[in-house]
Amino acid sequence: MDPHLSSHVHATAAAAAEAAAAGGSPGGKKAGGALLPPAAVVILDVEAGGAPTNGPAAAAAVAVDPSDGGDGGVDYMARAQWLRAAVLGANDGLVSVASLMIGVGAVNRSRKAMLVSGMAGLVAGACSMAIGEFVSVYAQYDIEVSQLKRDGTDGDEGARDALPSPTQAALASALAFAFGAILPLLSGVFVPSLWARLVAVSAASGVGLAGFGAAGAYLGGSSMRRSVLRVLLGGWFAMLVTYGVLRLFGVVFNIDVSSV
Repeated sequence: MDPHLSSHVHATAAAAAEAAAAGGSPGGKKAGGALLPPAAVVILDVEAGGAPTNGPAAAAAVAVDPSDGGDGGVDYMARAQWLRAAVLGANDGLVSVASLMIGVGAVNRSRKAMLVSGMAGLVAGACSMAIGEFVSVYAQYDIEVSQLKRDGTDGDEGARDALPSPTQAALASALAFAFGAILPLLSGVFVPSLWARLVAVSAASGVGLAGFGAAGAYLGGSSMRRSVLRVLLGGWFAMLVTYGVLRLFGVVFNIDVSSV
């Protein structure tokens, strides 16, 4: 900021204050011997781009703060952490179990084999997600506690309440994974024909993936079309690759597990 301009602004503000204290009004007029109220003085902060720092204009500027977001005060950044864990867990459960069942179906026509593989994937995946999330969030917890001790605010109850909970994160991840895995498991277990079963699992998984993508986009305030397309393509690609690899593996090594 130009020092001459800054001096001029502050000098004008000081002169206005002195005149008001002396009972006068800079530029004011008298009507019938009575002194009219002084004109409103609005001080502009030139360094802040000419924004008013006092008066109703300043209050209006504060009330319409663009940093608060234009969506009714929704803080999408605050949702990012739990939304990521929920969408990741459910999407991972659906894609993992559906791909596992389709991969087993590539080398085994038995409905029981697909059911057992799906159940094993659900239990193992939920446990893996829970343990992984627990370890990850506990590491974050230790880092934040150490930082609070360095800052001398470890006794602050508010800061303690803001710390992440490893147990809650683990349970949420396990439940999200199991919720996503249930859909392909139930869609294929009652279909007797192999190809009809594979189609049912793929179709139900596609519906679930589209739903998860749309829900994540809605809660995160992003493009719903791009989110749904991204999740659908990723899930179908995983299922296709799993089926192709297992089918090729069975043909090349002449693996017959139909009796399992």
